[in-house]
Amino acid sequence: MSFAIASSRRRWLAVSLFTAAATLAFPFSSARQAQASAAQQSSAADKPYVIEYYYKAKWGHAEEFIALFKKNHYPVLKKEIELGRILKVFAQAPRYHATEDGRWDFRTTIVFKNAQIANDNFDSAPLIKELYPDQDSYKKEEQRRFEILDAHWDLPIKDFDLDAH
Repeated sequence: MSFAIASSRRRWLAVSLFTAAATLAFPFSSARQAQASAAQQSSAADKPYVIEYYYKAKWGHAEEFIALFKKNHYPVLKKEIELGRILKVFAQAPRYHATEDGRWDFRTTIVFKNAQIANDNFDSAPLIKELYPDQDSYKKEEQRRFEILDAHWDLPIKDFDLDAH
């Protein structure tokens, strides 16, 4: 047998053995990856999910917007706290003014139980009907609340560990 043929067979054998070993090892590493992925998903499912909601009212209407928010929307959020969907709600308003393009008048931060709940398209209509039997007045006030808005945006936020390597 020539050296070239023997060398070729050795390469073929080495590649075959490597492929067989990789094929046998794959299910184990795949199982480990699946376990790690499941652990991450479980961890994310148990981790609070935070969204900041920014509101920019038409000039001179910020106080009216906040009053309507407190009257018609905050009670719905408190009901969702009672249901366990939301862990915490808090709000801020800027102490001073900003440039018009960067201005916002009111920010609420909602800490949801987890990301799944924050994005599950929860239907709050039954809560609204329970809290506001006079639906005509409620709808008019909510319409007004949105009429006086210039802009609104939602910003999901994540923690950033500055000490992580």
